[in-house]
Amino acid sequence: MDEIQRWYDEKYDEWERLERHKIEFDITTRYLDEYLSGENLEIFDIGGGPGRYSIYLAEKGHKVSLLDLSKRNIEVAKEKSEERGISLEAYIHGNALELEKYEQKYDVILLMGPLYHLIKESDRKTAVENALRLLKPNGIIVASFISNYAPIQDYLKELYPIESVDELLGYLKDGKNEGDKGFTTAYFTDYKEARDLMNSFGLTEIIFAGVENILGSKEREINMLEECEYRKWLEIGYQLSQDENLMGTSEHFLYIGRK
Repeated sequence: MDEIQRWYDEKYDEWERLERHKIEFDITTRYLDEYLSGENLEIFDIGGGPGRYSIYLAEKGHKVSLLDLSKRNIEVAKEKSEERGISLEAYIHGNALELEKYEQKYDVILLMGPLYHLIKESDRKTAVENALRLLKPNGIIVASFISNYAPIQDYLKELYPIESVDELLGYLKDGKNEGDKGFTTAYFTDYKEARDLMNSFGLTEIIFAGVENILGSKEREINMLEECEYRKWLEIGYQLSQDENLMGTSEHFLYIGRK
């Protein structure tokens, strides 16, 4: 956990990442708009980084509390909230595996970061269990995963030099990324494994989506299009996002379920 915290505190700008990856943000927020119904919802964003989604939902009038492992991310969330003239209910430096002091009061839980930094299956299960304990009956949980095809997609987008084909394909076998491989400690998952994990808790699945799908490898070019053309491709991506035939083309998976 210390290594992951240092990565986000000292090396990586998560706020800027979603500026670059507009497709991921725009398709994800479309799903949030569609399935988080109601006004003034109590939302707990667990592992929400610098609060891109927290702030988005707070601007819609919801009561959002943000928790993240990185102190720097929490500081950025405060700065960005102030810039937008809003305030989150709480800015918490904390750990998704240590939520004992929080109570069941939330209409929505976002778990859109922790599950792809937990190498051990037992820890991933604990993170989900902790989140569900805080979720009201009939509440909504939103969880994100990084696909085990994501490293390949990343290399393909930029056509990075490949030092080892076997190493790149190795993520399809165990999904583990050690902290010395260009990214912090992470776990990349098969979509069936991700889906089975969430449904093992007796949730009612609402959607399971491959967020970027076929748009991912042309992300840079799509981002540079005129707004009307960009929106057309975004619509295509959204409509294809639940096509199981295309799940491996996505870098991120999104699960929405009801308790």
